[in-house]
Amino acid sequence: MNAENLFRRITGRAPAGVWSAPGRVNLIGEHTDYNEGFVLPFAIPHRTSAAVRMREDGRIRVASTFAAEPVEVGLDELDALFPVTLRRAQGPGEAQGPGEAQGPGEAQGPAVPAWAAYPLGVAWALRHAVDARAGSALPGVDIAISSDVPVGAGLSSSAAIEGAVAVALNELWALRLDPVALARAGRRAENEAVGAPTGIMDQMASMLGRADAATFLDCRTLETRSIPTGFDAEGLEVLVIDTRVTHSHSSGGYRERREACERGAALLGIRSLRDATVDDLPRAAELMDDVTFRRVRHVVTENQRVLDTVAALRTHGPRAIGDLLTASHASMRDDFEISVPELDTAVESALAAGALGARMTGGGFGGAAIALVERDAVERVTDAVAAAFAASGFTAPHQFTVAPSEGPRRDI
Repeated sequence: MNAENLFRRITGRAPAGVWSAPGRVNLIGEHTDYNEGFVLPFAIPHRTSAAVRMREDGRIRVASTFAAEPVEVGLDELDALFPVTLRRAQGPGEAQGPGEAQGPGEAQGPAVPAWAAYPLGVAWALRHAVDARAGSALPGVDIAISSDVPVGAGLSSSAAIEGAVAVALNELWALRLDPVALARAGRRAENEAVGAPTGIMDQMASMLGRADAATFLDCRTLETRSIPTGFDAEGLEVLVIDTRVTHSHSSGGYRERREACERGAALLGIRSLRDATVDDLPRAAELMDDVTFRRVRHVVTENQRVLDTVAALRTHGPRAIGDLLTASHASMRDDFEISVPELDTAVESALAAGALGARMTGGGFGGAAIALVERDAVERVTDAVAAAFAASGFTAPHQFTVAPSEGPRRDI
């Protein structure tokens, strides 16, 4: 059932419109966002749709195709669900990292079903993004959501929900917020309403997606540049290998890695690892224990790989980035230690079958890998990956190709 049909079933009326936003693949740049570094994601064709219509009262009702019952609350009750006491104000470069466990005094998650916290959190964040008087006067809404973005695969199904709801409410509530402001509202919803302190990369990638282009994002300044990928012209496909190992943004593994990055920056006497270069690594090795050093080395070299990938795309084209993708995976496997056997099998079998490069994508501990593959070799690579998973006794992966795609839009 799509969002429009669900809306009609729940409300008995037609929606005012249907808006959608994409998930994303991160081409390269993992765990660099909360270190104020660089990332290079792109929006994918898989999208989340939100059918929305305003109500005459001050209530908000959300329904989805992946939940049994709608959730309804008053707009004036959102502050009680998501109290504004959670974190010091963040500047543009202070994006929270992906999903570490929370300490005392941090967001603990709302008293509503987990899925509903995303759209309700966006409505809450948007109300706080405008003048208090205007926010309190906003009308209620009905929202119905459907999605074909795989959940738990590291393709940012959450940012797709946030983006679809944000662009719908931005139009219906006449807020006139720009895409960056909507991305910030999505991040705030995820950080403070949902209680998953992720960075802003996912929201920015979804909001700023362009066909046949990746978004180069400076996570310190939030400056962006659209970087043409040239995949289609070169006869290349990006194959997504969803391992079906579901990752979680509540794992303590994320927290440990962020703490190691912060510790490493402090030992180097810098604000964040964004300010370290490859030339600083010998000194870092002398100052740090082995684990901290390897965490630092991943972030520093990953930032450089992002810059090198942007340069390669501009000067030599997409065939020149394969080795950078593969080096990124090795760094995440060996230095950051966030891979799992299924991800390693996906990468190794894809490369053995002829992929130009491959890496895990997303926060790690599960999720998906990507492989850059010649168009006429996609079937050969997918068959090889499936055979490798079967030989290892793993659950069969879900494999599909994606292309850099457009960001949010109004579909109806």
